[in-house]
Amino acid sequence: MSCEKLLLADVKKLFTLLKEVMISNKDHLIEIDGIMGDGDLGLTMATAFSAAADEFPDETDLGKIFSKAGMAMAKAAPSTMGTLMGSGFMRGGKAVKEKTELGMEEMAQFWRGLVTGMSERGKAKPGDKTIIDSLDPAAVALEKAAADGKSLKEGFAEALLAAETGMENTRTMEAQFGRLAYNQEKAKTLIDPGSVVGVILVKTFADYFAE
Repeated sequence: MSCEKLLLADVKKLFTLLKEVMISNKDHLIEIDGIMGDGDLGLTMATAFSAAADEFPDETDLGKIFSKAGMAMAKAAPSTMGTLMGSGFMRGGKAVKEKTELGMEEMAQFWRGLVTGMSERGKAKPGDKTIIDSLDPAAVALEKAAADGKSLKEGFAEALLAAETGMENTRTMEAQFGRLAYNQEKAKTLIDPGSVVGVILVKTFADYFAE
């Protein structure tokens, strides 16, 4: 594939990859979420992305495809993270509506929309020890890559590094939501499970463009 544009065929492959990756990480996500949370994160993400891949719409508008994927996620996995991820994809899709190919600039717009949708839905901001703490740095890196005229391969490589750093930084943050927020002492030094999902999401894109 070209590292300059994301086309319909690429989007189909990416959703299949996301399904496979989330299923393969299901047990790991269940394990880390079970330390302080409900332990359903892995199942939620596997279910959500399976729905997005299995219900792939007959569309050429990539914005609509992402938006409909978000709707499928929210319907199939109506838990907190399923709803957040669905909201993110719906907002990201809206940011690139009527596009039939996505370059670095459009992918940066999609990712910013994704983060905005999740932030508004969950009322979370950077520093709250959530998935936003890995996804927002990735969005910033993509916006910078777009401004610098970099390729999708280069941009997502930098976004992955930013997401991984953001994930690690959650170890020192005080949680504002969920069970982590009620057990601040126990939660200290723990990586936020949601931020791990964010890294997995970015890494799937990065790995695809690196091929």
